[in-house]
Amino acid sequence: MLRALVFVTVAVYSLPAFAQSPLDSLKKEATKAVTEKATVVAKEQANKAIVNKVNKKLLAEGKKNQCSFKTDSDEFATGCDGKLKKLASQLVWAKKQLVAGGFSGWVFVVSGHTDSTGSADHNQELSRKRAAVIVKELVARGIPQAEIEAVGMGSEKMLVKPDDTPAKQAKNRRYEIQVKL
Repeated sequence: MLRALVFVTVAVYSLPAFAQSPLDSLKKEATKAVTEKATVVAKEQANKAIVNKVNKKLLAEGKKNQCSFKTDSDEFATGCDGKLKKLASQLVWAKKQLVAGGFSGWVFVVSGHTDSTGSADHNQELSRKRAAVIVKELVARGIPQAEIEAVGMGSEKMLVKPDDTPAKQAKNRRYEIQVKL
């Protein structure tokens, strides 16, 4: 008889551990869902911050190290070698930041821009050729071809409007590099 009493006692004391309120399980599911959503949002914000940091630095470096092109040409004016070297080193830095952040599937986009002189079609083609020359030079300096692409913007996104003086036109003839995910 003593054995039966011990078993019943253990069973009675163990019962509350198995009996959960239906609300307890809903509460656990809701907490889990909220935690997962918060984690996703935090990761997205961290990723956005990394990409913004990289793009801001690449734009600044591009402004400091702009290579000039001969008029109406995709041929460099003199003095670009050192600038392209610095630009390539910035892409290496950016790549390290992206890899450390766990990014994959990204590409550097070199966009070429022109001033507003000339036809839209001509400017589009010229800007594409200039961007392609920058890509070619960066690839020659060690940036993998698969990680970089050229895009011609023509005079669509001018920095200075109107570009009615040679100095203003020169500011609009440029290239920019950004990361695209």
